Amino acid sequence: MPKNGAIGRIPVLDVTPLVSGGRWSARAVENETVPVAATVFREGHERLGAEVVLRDPDGVEQPPVRMIDIAPGEDRLAAEVVPTRPGTWHYRVVAWGDPVAHWRHDAEIKIPRGQDVELMFAEGALLFTRAAEAVPEDERPVLTALAERLADVTVPVDDRMEAAWAPAVRDIEARHPLRELVTATEWYALTVHRERALSGSWYEFFPRSEGASVDPIGRRGPMSGTFRTAMKRLPAVADMGFDVVYLPPIHPIGATFRKGPNNTLEAGPYDPGSPWAIGSPDGGHDAIHPDLGTLDDFDAFVAYARDQGLEVALDLALQCAPDHPWVTEHPEWFTTRADGTIAYAENPPKKYQDIYPLNFDNDPEGLYAEVLRVVRHWMDHGVRIFRVDNPHTKPVRFWERLLAEIAETDPDVLFLAEAFTRPAMMHTLAKIGFHQSYTYFTWKNSREDLEQYFGELTGDASFYMRPNAFVNTPDILHEYLVHGGRPAFEIRAVLAALLSPTWGVYSGYELIENTPVRPGSEEYRDSEKYQYRPRDWEAAEREGRTIAPLITRLNAFRRAHPALRRLRGLTFHDPDQGEFLCFSRRDGDDVVLAVVNLNPHQPRETTVRLDLPALGVPPGETFTVTDELTGASYTWGEFNYVRLDPQEQPAHLFTLRRNAT
Repeated sequence: MPKNGAIGRIPVLDVTPLVSGGRWSARAVENETVPVAATVFREGHERLGAEVVLRDPDGVEQPPVRMIDIAPGEDRLAAEVVPTRPGTWHYRVVAWGDPVAHWRHDAEIKIPRGQDVELMFAEGALLFTRAAEAVPEDERPVLTALAERLADVTVPVDDRMEAAWAPAVRDIEARHPLRELVTATEWYALTVHRERALSGSWYEFFPRSEGASVDPIGRRGPMSGTFRTAMKRLPAVADMGFDVVYLPPIHPIGATFRKGPNNTLEAGPYDPGSPWAIGSPDGGHDAIHPDLGTLDDFDAFVAYARDQGLEVALDLALQCAPDHPWVTEHPEWFTTRADGTIAYAENPPKKYQDIYPLNFDNDPEGLYAEVLRVVRHWMDHGVRIFRVDNPHTKPVRFWERLLAEIAETDPDVLFLAEAFTRPAMMHTLAKIGFHQSYTYFTWKNSREDLEQYFGELTGDASFYMRPNAFVNTPDILHEYLVHGGRPAFEIRAVLAALLSPTWGVYSGYELIENTPVRPGSEEYRDSEKYQYRPRDWEAAEREGRTIAPLITRLNAFRRAHPALRRLRGLTFHDPDQGEFLCFSRRDGDDVVLAVVNLNPHQPRETTVRLDLPALGVPPGETFTVTDELTGASYTWGEFNYVRLDPQEQPAHLFTLRRNAT
């Protein structure tokens, strides 16, 4: 193995996947196919071979996988490996000179031309004699006999050539190549997580709204829903095919500077406030809001969710209301301004007087220990997924330390970064340990933007950054949804569910809630962040005001197709009309194809040119596509006509079947 950065006897360069040159580990999930590539070459025209060796968390090396040429003329070789369980795996590339392959190359050129015939056979005999010494004893006679035959000048030339290319010989040679000048890279880490780190369907809802009672004429104050009433919503969430139910903060909410409806500055006596303004005399980050119930009620909620096949993800928002116990017990954890007041959150000109940010530099050890305690407290109560609010406003090294310490004892615990921020910060948070990241998907609505962005996410970034494509959040109602109506909601659900292995919706999306607080705003009118929003799910279903059936079909489609639960394997195809997006996903033999009209207002038609090799279809062949939304089947080839009316059906979701020849 080369030392101190020295190049090996056989150069092995530009190994992937490497994250920041190997500073951080590449990522995968159990049973995910991981492509490993390297540039491998040597001096002159000598032949070589290379393989990838995978080592499991117990240090046991797996059978090596031979690398193949993926870019003829560029010396780029690749192989695929599959880690089968969570833990820290390692891989390396091993290269060697392959004298037998080189002899074959020369022999195929020289011997038919009568050049150096006996010399070539003599050299071949010596090589196969050497090769026989390196293979298992029961296979040596095959190579020994070949060496003797090559050296026997009485055997006709054609017979000796045929013997050298016999299938039994080639089989042994492939499994036990004769190696010289063996060069191995260092071992590179590959951190493998459980499947949910890559793939899942998330549903966000506020427990306080489920079962809440609001008097429309104000004769009495509203009553909060509880964990017990919220449990009644879980079967419907599970029936839609979701895997994770995500809860905004469930802690006591401060009263000082509490925000009123639609983020107004003055709250009335019955306004519940924002759950992100955490802390009151009832407790802080380790407490339950009294209106929601008790810790026992929360435990019951988590257990019932588990019975429904749902994991509970909990919001981790490291900020405080002015009433939080930390404010009086640990004033050093906050920033004190020149006038002696504690600094509240600001994003000028916006002010958030109901929230105090934490200062991670005054007492880093004390604050770290407390946050670690809080996280472990909720882990002890069944939470194995945390959605982290605004991690980009805290020091990166804080998260790197915290996530590493949790992973050391509880590697199944996952963290989602809610970091709508600059790319450098988003990518770095992923590299240092966050298992998933929110994305810019909400703002990517054109064909060009979608192709560019998901091309980036499924490229080199896929080895460390896993996207979670939420179609909306309590803070984000994009104008595409405001103006596009039901078709827009259906289009975005199809795109999120099929382009990303993890996607999510915020409660109310299925009811096509799309009224902004004011024209041009991305905030909802009557935002659930500041008030109760009980919904009549049964009435919406009776009246057909829901796209829950489509969401259910999308999640069922995802579960049926492994290709949709992987990040790589995405190919964009070529519609000749710019408002269409056509893409396929492939994982081994599993292939799905989608065609989407991105215009929610008008029918559109196009001719789609397909990349047939990307679909596993030989050039010129036709095949059958079946739309999993309607059941209709069509015969397709390289060029295909499509018409989609968003009022009827904005997308085709196809499975493929090769036609008999």
